[in-house]
Amino acid sequence: MGNLSSLFELHLDTNNLSGSIPASLGSLRNLNYLALNENQLTGFIPPEMGNLSSLFELHLDTNNLSGSIPPTLGNMKKLVLLFLQTNNLSGSIPTSLGDLSDLKALYLYENQLSGTIPKEMGNLKSMVSLSLSMNKLYGSIPPSLGNLTKLTILYLFGNKLSGTIPRELGKLMYLVDLQLNTNKLSGPIPTTVGQLSKLESLILRDNQLSGSIPQEVGNLLKLVVLQLDTNRFSGYLPQNICRGGLLENFSAQTNDLTGPLPRSLKRCKSLVRVRLEDNHFTGNISEQLGAYPNLLYIDLSHNKLHGEISPIWGQCSKLQTLRIAGNNLTGSIPPEIGKATQIELLDFSSNTLAGVIPSEAGRLTSLLKLMLNDNQLSGGIPSEFGSFADIQLLDLSTNKFNMSIPSILGDLSQLIFLNLSNNKFCQEIPFQLGNLVHLSELDLSHNSLEGRIPQLSKLLSLEKLNLSHNNLSGLIPNFDQMNALDLVDMSYNQLQGPVPNNKAFQHAVLEGNIGLCGNVRGLHPCYVLTVGNRHTSTKDRKLILLIISLTVGVFLLASLGIALIRNGRRKEQVTEDGDMHKEVFSIFDFDGKRMYEEIIKATNNFDVSHCIGKGGSGSVYKAKLLSGSIFAVKKLHPILIGEETSRKEFLSEIRALMEIRHRNIVKLRGFCSHSHHSFLVYDYLEKGSLAAILSKEYEAEKLDWSTRVRIVKGVAHALSYMHHACSPPIVHRDVSSNNILLDIEYEPVVSDFGTAKLLNPDSSHWTSPAGTYGYIAPELAYTMKVTEKCDVYSFGVLSLEVIMGKKLADFVSSFSTHTCDNEEILLNDVLDQRLPPPLPTVQNELITIARLAIACKHSHPQSRPTMLMVEQVLSSQGANFSRLPEITIERLIG
Repeated sequence: MGNLSSLFELHLDTNNLSGSIPASLGSLRNLNYLALNENQLTGFIPPEMGNLSSLFELHLDTNNLSGSIPPTLGNMKKLVLLFLQTNNLSGSIPTSLGDLSDLKALYLYENQLSGTIPKEMGNLKSMVSLSLSMNKLYGSIPPSLGNLTKLTILYLFGNKLSGTIPRELGKLMYLVDLQLNTNKLSGPIPTTVGQLSKLESLILRDNQLSGSIPQEVGNLLKLVVLQLDTNRFSGYLPQNICRGGLLENFSAQTNDLTGPLPRSLKRCKSLVRVRLEDNHFTGNISEQLGAYPNLLYIDLSHNKLHGEISPIWGQCSKLQTLRIAGNNLTGSIPPEIGKATQIELLDFSSNTLAGVIPSEAGRLTSLLKLMLNDNQLSGGIPSEFGSFADIQLLDLSTNKFNMSIPSILGDLSQLIFLNLSNNKFCQEIPFQLGNLVHLSELDLSHNSLEGRIPQLSKLLSLEKLNLSHNNLSGLIPNFDQMNALDLVDMSYNQLQGPVPNNKAFQHAVLEGNIGLCGNVRGLHPCYVLTVGNRHTSTKDRKLILLIISLTVGVFLLASLGIALIRNGRRKEQVTEDGDMHKEVFSIFDFDGKRMYEEIIKATNNFDVSHCIGKGGSGSVYKAKLLSGSIFAVKKLHPILIGEETSRKEFLSEIRALMEIRHRNIVKLRGFCSHSHHSFLVYDYLEKGSLAAILSKEYEAEKLDWSTRVRIVKGVAHALSYMHHACSPPIVHRDVSSNNILLDIEYEPVVSDFGTAKLLNPDSSHWTSPAGTYGYIAPELAYTMKVTEKCDVYSFGVLSLEVIMGKKLADFVSSFSTHTCDNEEILLNDVLDQRLPPPLPTVQNELITIARLAIACKHSHPQSRPTMLMVEQVLSSQGANFSRLPEITIERLIG
């Protein structure tokens, strides 16, 4: 670099440069501009960079740089712009950066920086833009930042900052954008915020701020974005919150705010997005809100608002989402609502609305979700609903609809969820509902429907079907092809005849139908009709004799087929025992060998660079195929000479998974048994394992309390299905957070069946130990008898881990230094402290989970509940406990 000593500017940005930054760059003493951003540079920032005493701008952002920020950068006294964002820099922010008195912009966001914000930052009095967001900074915000009087942008969001918001920030008179969200800040908003007269964006959401929102916020006349949600604010909102008339984005949901909505909101024509749900607002809704020409989204759900739905909503011509669920609204749905033709989501559920649905609602042709459930609506479903060509969710349950179900609902081809339960619908179920091929859940229970159940065999996506508490009669139609069907309830009808030989019906709820028969628990077996009745006609006798003859013929053929199959299995067993390395391909619906070769290529012959996890029975690799599809490939460890354990695990997992169809259980896409490789091919789950997410603080904070409750419920559903819906039952034997995967929406999926054991009632349940330390049932220490109760114990440990955010053993050790063995602690003390305290609605569910977990961890297997019992408790509303339970360490350990 010696021949470049006279260089003034060096532009090497966006050049796909790799490798490290050469220390020799520090010798370019005349350099005043250096841009190496948007490359693929790695390694440390060399301390020699601090020798560039003439440098005005340094751009090293958007690379893969690591290590700490060299304190020597504080020697570049002429520096005006310092951009180090979007790297992997760690360590603390050096205090020497406070010496850069000419610095106007400092961007350190999206790194791994930790420690506190140096108070020396207050010396940067030329600073205009400061962004330290998306790091791991902790401690309080230094009051010295109030000295940066030229500052226009201050971004500190996405850290772990605590303490109060300094009053000194009120001195930043030129501040335009202040974002302190997603931290652990507490206390009130200082009244000095009202002095920031140029402020356009104030974002304080996702903290632990409390107290009332100061009236001085109404002085911010240029405010466009105000986000105060997910805190602990109480009291009234400032009445002049939209005094400047420019407010577009306003969110204050999930707080404890009370009183009426601010007067200024009614005439705030600039509003685009409003979220005020989950508070305690009161007053007449029709008097507090007006027409908003630019409004796209508004949610006022779960407050204490009353009054009627105003016709003025029809004037919001751009409105896409309107939610006012869970209030005390009365009156009818105004026909004028049909003028808001851009609405995609309309939710008026859980109010006291009455009257009929106006036919004008059929003009809402953009609807994707319509929720009118839990009201007092009556009449019928308007035929105009047939215009909802794109609707995916329709919930009209728990009303007083008293006419027939219109056949036009069968034309809503995109429908996924349809709930018409708890009404007074009469006549037959329209056969056109059998055309809803995307339907996942259908609930027509608690009505007055009659006649036969129509043919629903096209509904291959249907998972839940509830037709209970009606007057349906006749035979249950064929359900053989509906493999996704998981839950069936046809109880309390007048159905008769044999129950379909379908897995979903093995544990279906069928009580209250005295005419049903079949090999299902609680029903009588079906018997052959006798032909000796002298009143039977000749034609009927011939028909019955023909049926009997055909039945006998089928029986004989079946017997012959069974004999041949058994003989074939014997031969196959001999072949398998003789050749453990026989090649078997079964990958998707394609040519097995070709897909095998493509997987080998996609993983570079299972190179370690593609490995995303390891377990006791094998390693998991990420494979992206030529089609763009991504799968997880579990490659089992090689079978040792004279050792068949891996082979048995492989076949065990295949046998278990090939029989399973459940949304909370990993889906097996294919398998391969080869002399070189034995592997399984699964769906790839984007978020990885629950254990990995809980171990990363920033990721764990994304698992809010509602999501964690959903995870526990999903695992319970899966285990209940394995124990009670599979024949023979399946015991997982290694239920742990490592084996719970999460999809893109954090829905749990139980994985890794390498240790699964099929509990055949005719065979021994004794086996060698398996499982993960800390989750294994205590009885396996003195006996190797595996039962479903082993999974129940592991589920109890897992449930506590989910709500505590740490493994049970880690929790107990953390309390051992300051808690006596039997000292009582509140559940609030053991909940994951990385999350804000749960709302009352979620708190009751967490109580239920904690009590169930303790019951599941009982030292005696026979005293533990079954997973079916656990699932039923979690699926119900749960007990309404008035306070969090007291739990002892001894009870947690079990």
